[in-house]
Amino acid sequence: MDTDTPAYNSAQLMVAAAAREIRNHEIIFVGMRLPLLGFLLAKSLHAPDAIGIYELGIVRDRVAPEPIMTMGDLPNLYQAMWLADTADAMSLLQQGRVDVSFLGGAQVDRFGNLNTTQVGDWNGRFSSLPGSGGACDLASLAKRHILVMAHEKRRFVERVDYITSPGYGDGPGWRQRVGLPRGGPSTVITTLGIFNFDPDDCQMVLKSVHPGVSVEMVQEHTGWPLKVAKPVQITLPPTASELNMLKQFDPAGFWTGKQVS
Repeated sequence: MDTDTPAYNSAQLMVAAAAREIRNHEIIFVGMRLPLLGFLLAKSLHAPDAIGIYELGIVRDRVAPEPIMTMGDLPNLYQAMWLADTADAMSLLQQGRVDVSFLGGAQVDRFGNLNTTQVGDWNGRFSSLPGSGGACDLASLAKRHILVMAHEKRRFVERVDYITSPGYGDGPGWRQRVGLPRGGPSTVITTLGIFNFDPDDCQMVLKSVHPGVSVEMVQEHTGWPLKVAKPVQITLPPTASELNMLKQFDPAGFWTGKQVS
């Protein structure tokens, strides 16, 4: 652990937190944006044997030789283990081979259900969102999934308007009742703090607040009464080693030079 804390921004803190959730030898379904960097950071520093699956059908056991901004960039294809297609990548999920997936959404609720379909009531005014893509599959079939989101009250609601990607539904036993064979959300990383889930009631629990953030500030931006760990921790800031590695992966700050949206 570095003794001095270098300057960092919120996006870099979230990438470091995401990387720390990845364990060695795990198979990771790598998301875009900050999760993409989180996988590269973990693989470079503490999980050298982790394997990344990208939605396009790329499977990698080594870090790309040059910085990439999207999963389809040419350096990400170079010396990949497998260049297949999306159907092949999703089949690994169906086989139960994926340990961790990363997701984000427009809304999340206290049970970790995600909405990327619509905000509003079908019978009233509503706004359409991009939809599921493969997110429902990732939430349903990975052994666990991690949510990475901006923390705003309009996003953190007591009940999502539509369940696009299932968390724990309405509480304990829900995933089993609806036939989901494994998994569920394990961690939520936001611009304000980090949450995990209570194994007894499946509700989100505030585990740590980021430096400079209070529990009261998190509650102000959350649409339900928070459950808070005792004691609540302070999120470890990114170390100099983590930041130096991030600069290699994102030298122009394409992803980490701005806040998560």
